[in-house]
Amino acid sequence: MSIIGNIIWIIFGGIFIFLEYIIFGILMCLTIVGIPFGLKIIQLSVLGLAPFGQKVEYNEHAGGCLSIILNVIWIFIGGLWIALTHLFFALLFAITIIGIPFAVQHVKLAGFALTPFGKSIR
Repeated sequence: MSIIGNIIWIIFGGIFIFLEYIIFGILMCLTIVGIPFGLKIIQLSVLGLAPFGQKVEYNEHAGGCLSIILNVIWIFIGGLWIALTHLFFALLFAITIIGIPFAVQHVKLAGFALTPFGKSIR
């Protein structure tokens, strides 16, 4: 079921999410300060390409206060807007019964996009 869901996801916009995240992640990696943010955006792009069958989990060894500081900086850089965009699409997809699984995946993406540091994709 996850393969079919991922194929439908890619056809109906997942490829655009993936390309947007990859381009922005590469641009962030061009600066030394932006490398940690760029790497997390690239992880988010992998989740944005095929979200079905993947889980976002907290790391036990997340780095303590460093991940909290990076999450706060990330929220101001763009995490809030990315999360709000995913929540908007989740509301849009939740209107129909067929779109509910896609809405759930957008909520998962929003949670990871808001605070990506200290989390990993499994």
